[in-house]
Amino acid sequence: MRAALVIAVLCMSALAEAQAPKPSPAPPKAPAAKAPAASPAFDRLVAQAAEARKAERWDEAVALYAKAVKLKPSYVEGYWYQGTAYYTLQKYPECRDRFRDVVKLSPKNGAAFAFLGLCEYGLKDYAASLPHLLQSRTLGVGDTGDLGNVARYHAGAMMIRIGEFEQALQTLGEFANAGDDSPRVIEAMGMATLRMPIFPEELPADRRAMVVMAGRASFQMATRNTATAGKSFEALVLRYPETPNVHYANGVFLLGEQPDRAIDEFKKELELQPGHPQSLMQIAFEYVNRGDARQGLPWAKQAVEAVPDDFAARKVLGQALLDTGDVDGSIAQLQIGLKLAPESPGLHFTLARAYQKAGRLDEANKEREEFTRLDRLARATRTGAQSVGGIGGRGGGDR
Repeated sequence: MRAALVIAVLCMSALAEAQAPKPSPAPPKAPAAKAPAASPAFDRLVAQAAEARKAERWDEAVALYAKAVKLKPSYVEGYWYQGTAYYTLQKYPECRDRFRDVVKLSPKNGAAFAFLGLCEYGLKDYAASLPHLLQSRTLGVGDTGDLGNVARYHAGAMMIRIGEFEQALQTLGEFANAGDDSPRVIEAMGMATLRMPIFPEELPADRRAMVVMAGRASFQMATRNTATAGKSFEALVLRYPETPNVHYANGVFLLGEQPDRAIDEFKKELELQPGHPQSLMQIAFEYVNRGDARQGLPWAKQAVEAVPDDFAARKVLGQALLDTGDVDGSIAQLQIGLKLAPESPGLHFTLARAYQKAGRLDEANKEREEFTRLDRLARATRTGAQSVGGIGGRGGGDR
């Protein structure tokens, strides 16, 4: 993790001053006994701590700010500057603890959540880090883009590591919107494209050229440079036709403009990887979305057999069954899907349709209301979460 963290250290040490949290219109107040008014002693400590911080005497700054917050526990900047100093020193346990203090006092501070997540990343506490980095993206990190970029990159890296490849691609694709095609971004996008569940710094040297080709193609796709992206994906397939997930990646690209060719690519992937769940789901979703559910039904059944605990597989099978007249079978599949992903707007939407067809009107209305609530929430907080097979994409599911 060290190589990726060095990037963040370089950015963060320069951002400490700019990102100090500003008082909110109604900041949380500690009890009066624990939050005395500013005093000459407190003012002297703050001045001395600021001088040490600006001179990059980090240990001295930490000690002085620690004394300041003892005098005034509500002094959020004191915890903030301790945290940034610890981050620069790569003392991640202390950094984490101080930013926990910051978010308690300033729970709407997205930059603080970004630092907290980065400290946890340094501790390899990825289960805690990713939600905090995503929270920082929801809240925003102010007008300093570097912090947001560092948080975005590390969030994307963790998504790759845990196998959330579509979400990683959409998260990293935001770099394409900003025109950032730095090597680390291209590599990470390539790893997500080829569905390689490792951290970027763990990438074997002998696979880097292939990953860069894949990343460049996905970057061009993200910038909607369709013609160039098409040539890049074709070159990738010609050079690495036997590599897992290459045909799948090309199929995903082709879905928008050449769906028949996309299906052919997914079938080629299935020849290389029999039972490849994503290819099965993509084929099934494509047939369902074009109104040919009968053709999609066997592919959807195979997808559920391959990954019975995947909500998207249950969703496409539920849709296919509904559109071929098996309403009860559809409801059963969609209910299983909701147990796996209760906050999926698309599952609630499709289940509402199924209940409507079954004459279960009260349940249909309830599912529509839940769909509306979750859809509104998703639109407000979405950070790129997307799954296979048009969920949130073409032909939509989780709209």
